[in-house]
Amino acid sequence: MMLNRAFRLASSIMRNKSAVLSMVTLGFLFITFNIWNVFYLETKPDCHGATGASLNTTRPLIYAAFGRKLDSGYLEHVFTLLERAGYVRGSIYSSDWNLLWSYEYPFRVLKDKLVNLPKHKKVNHFPGSGYITNKVNLATSGLPHVPVAFKIPQQKAELINYAKKNPESLFVQKSNNHRGIKIQPLVDLDLETPGTFVQEYVRKPFLIDGHKFDIGVYTIITSIEPLRVYIYDGDILFRFCPEKYHPFDVKKIDKYVIGDDYLPIWNVSSLKPYYSGLGFGMKESFNAYLLSIGKDPKIIWQQIDDAIRTMLLRRELSLASASSKFASSRNFFEMIRVDFVVDEDLNVFIMEANMSPNLSSQHFPPNRLMYEQVIFNVLKLIGIIPSGYPNSVGTDDELLSQPEVAFKDLVVFPERCAASRCANCSSLECKLCKPCLTESLKSDLTEAFKEHTRRHVCRRVVPPSLMPEEIEEGVDVKGLTEINQLMHSWFHGKCLLDSSWC
Repeated sequence: MMLNRAFRLASSIMRNKSAVLSMVTLGFLFITFNIWNVFYLETKPDCHGATGASLNTTRPLIYAAFGRKLDSGYLEHVFTLLERAGYVRGSIYSSDWNLLWSYEYPFRVLKDKLVNLPKHKKVNHFPGSGYITNKVNLATSGLPHVPVAFKIPQQKAELINYAKKNPESLFVQKSNNHRGIKIQPLVDLDLETPGTFVQEYVRKPFLIDGHKFDIGVYTIITSIEPLRVYIYDGDILFRFCPEKYHPFDVKKIDKYVIGDDYLPIWNVSSLKPYYSGLGFGMKESFNAYLLSIGKDPKIIWQQIDDAIRTMLLRRELSLASASSKFASSRNFFEMIRVDFVVDEDLNVFIMEANMSPNLSSQHFPPNRLMYEQVIFNVLKLIGIIPSGYPNSVGTDDELLSQPEVAFKDLVVFPERCAASRCANCSSLECKLCKPCLTESLKSDLTEAFKEHTRRHVCRRVVPPSLMPEEIEEGVDVKGLTEINQLMHSWFHGKCLLDSSWC
């Protein structure tokens, strides 16, 4: 009986030989695949060039933050916008973050972590940004639209001489901490303590309903060498002194110094109908009011564009020098708020440039949406918010890169480039033609093209936007570095081909 059973079993195996072989083969392939898969995932480079063992091939992007009391609320809107876009918060002391948002200047404490960043990492400050935002440096720069100022104690003699020649002038003494500002007679100023400056006061400010105000313009620097600068054009921050300017009293600083407890636009009687009643933004409410009293707001905005453009072009080489100590300046961007005052004749003056402007609506909740819109536009322009926004996850390459820019997107001046005069690539205009275009310049133009497609409601101020009468004749590039001349000329060329680039 045992023999019969064995014979029947053998016969059954022979009849099902193909099935058994198939099962053995599938088992072998399954084991082989898993061994290979584990080995590959353990050793393959991740998006940062490191090795990892995670079985998750898609992961959230990571942001890190740097500053004091980060969870006290002053960066709440930044964190909210990033997390809506699919980012998760990580540690600055790890190596896996994609974005560092630093409230403080990070290059002293974190320089070792920032000096050799891979190309996909972004930091929200440029090395050397203090050349713009340091109040002493800016005030004493001699730049147009900056009230005359004197560094103390180095320029004490010049200050005294200036005051003698301008006996009607009033002065304020300031420092980088922006505290204790008030108008004082020259004899009462401290002209010995270093680290301060004395600045001429704008004596006849333009008033609305009797209140002095300042204008805060959010400005984004996306590149240096070549310099590209945008302003957030969705709205402008207006802040008013809580007390009426007249009768003027130097002892009441709430009449002429705008602090944290400023008067908001929705409490200014002449602007409230536009802002609250009709739903206009701060800028358009201000423009409507100026037009109602027979003044042209374009006079102010043209000066503001020119002031920002001049300030940053004059500081570009200093920024470039500071960034040269790092692997690439393309890891960095900057969003500042430039504050202006306007006098009775609509002359515009730069008061300061804030490196980390207030983006918290804790004090004035109605400002929440504006701050979120500012942050969104900055992140969009830089390319930090992915195309799948909101709540997207994926690899760095999927989220941070746009479709490849074609060469046809970069070429300009077809009539000039077709001419034989560009055979030797010696002239400036020929360097933008395909036969003469270097890889470095091609890379710069590619980044500029991407920014243009991502700009949303940001408006370019460097290179300047062209007015209709300037389109054919182009922009003045005298005094610019060669790379800025090329960038200005390229935008002009794109404008000639497509008016949306003007």
